[in-house]
Amino acid sequence: MCNLYSLTKGQAAILAMSRAMVDHTGNLPSLAGIYPDYPAPVVRNGAAGRELAYARWGMPSPAFALKGRNSDPGVTNVRNAASPHWRRWLGEASRCVVPFTSFAEPATLPDGGKENAWFALGDDRPLAFFAGIWTRWTSVRKVKEGETTNDLFAFLTTGANAEVATVHPKAMPVILTSSAEIDQWLTAPLHEALRLQRPLSDGLLKIVARGGRQDAQVDGIV
Repeated sequence: MCNLYSLTKGQAAILAMSRAMVDHTGNLPSLAGIYPDYPAPVVRNGAAGRELAYARWGMPSPAFALKGRNSDPGVTNVRNAASPHWRRWLGEASRCVVPFTSFAEPATLPDGGKENAWFALGDDRPLAFFAGIWTRWTSVRKVKEGETTNDLFAFLTTGANAEVATVHPKAMPVILTSSAEIDQWLTAPLHEALRLQRPLSDGLLKIVARGGRQDAQVDGIV
């Protein structure tokens, strides 16, 4: 399960590839390590058209997962699109795409320890997007914060392709690599959009770094 990724491309590249026309992010910094509950940019359908905006990573948890808890840190990865809990957010208004340049999966070392394996489309960390969902939600994310209202997001997962399976055989994020796929996820009828919930073709990802709590290579902001 992917709970760490990086984004080292700026909003010009994100806006161009996603065809977003509105930017609410201001001066978007390089984000070499994005963790659950962190704010991160997403592209979604807004009132004035497709927009780039910040949201907090972690969708509302199902009710059964909150029993005995006094806070909800959120769910970062969504696999079961047929679940009623998730299906309510699969309409066009609640779909989003999440820009990234690399993502980490924990690899098990021979001594039983863990080490992050960072995956990207190439050594130069080309821009790509996760297929995601978002919602505005009022809840207690952290007890010390109390009740807050936030825009929240998560991204879909699917079976692992050959490269990711060497580290995490069960799942990988749903990755979109073209403007056409972004358009399909954001605007197509649900049955067509969900055709994108499939592993990325074998041979398109590679491990570009190992270890660290952020991706070691930080590209220039463009």
